[in-house]
Amino acid sequence: MSRLGKIPVVIPSGVEVTFQGGILTVKGQKVTLARPMKNDVNILIENGTITLSPGDTPAAKALWGTYAAHTRNMIKGVTEGFTKILEIEGVGYRAAVEGNTIVLNVGFSHQVKLEIPEGLSAEVVKSVITLTGADRDALGQFAANVRKVKKPEPYKGKGIRYQGEYIIRKQGKKAV
Repeated sequence: MSRLGKIPVVIPSGVEVTFQGGILTVKGQKVTLARPMKNDVNILIENGTITLSPGDTPAAKALWGTYAAHTRNMIKGVTEGFTKILEIEGVGYRAAVEGNTIVLNVGFSHQVKLEIPEGLSAEVVKSVITLTGADRDALGQFAANVRKVKKPEPYKGKGIRYQGEYIIRKQGKKAV
C-alpha cells in the first residue's frame, strides 16, 4: 500500500484539474501541464481534492504512489514553480544565455551550446546558473544535461555541480 497514494491531493484555488482520455491536465493562471496516465490507477476529482486508488492490475500498486507524486508536482509547478541552481567552478569556466540557448565555456577547445527546452528559463549571474520552470521532470532533466557537460572532478572540484552538492575529494599524488 502506498502511503503517498492514500493521501488525497488538495487542489488550491485558481487551479483547474481535469482527467479525460487518459491525460491529466493541470491548468494554473500562467501555465498548463498535461501528463498521460495509464488506466491502472483510478483518478477521482471532486470537492477540490484528487483521490487516487489502485486498480486490479499488478502494475497498479507500483504506479499508485508515483501518480500521486506526479499530481502533486504538477499542482506545485503551476502554482509556485521549481528552481534548480547549478554552480560552475574552475578558472576561465563561464556560462552565458544567448536567446534560447545556454553557452558553456568549460575548458574544451569549443563552446558547448545547449538549447533551453520550451517552458523553462535560464539565468546566469557570474558562475551561477539558475534554471526555473513549471515542469519538474523537464527541469531536472535539463539540469542533469547541463551538469553532464563537465561533471565535477574529484581532485580540484572543477566542473558544473548542483548548489549544495558535496564533491568527495581525492588526495592525489604525494611528494616523497
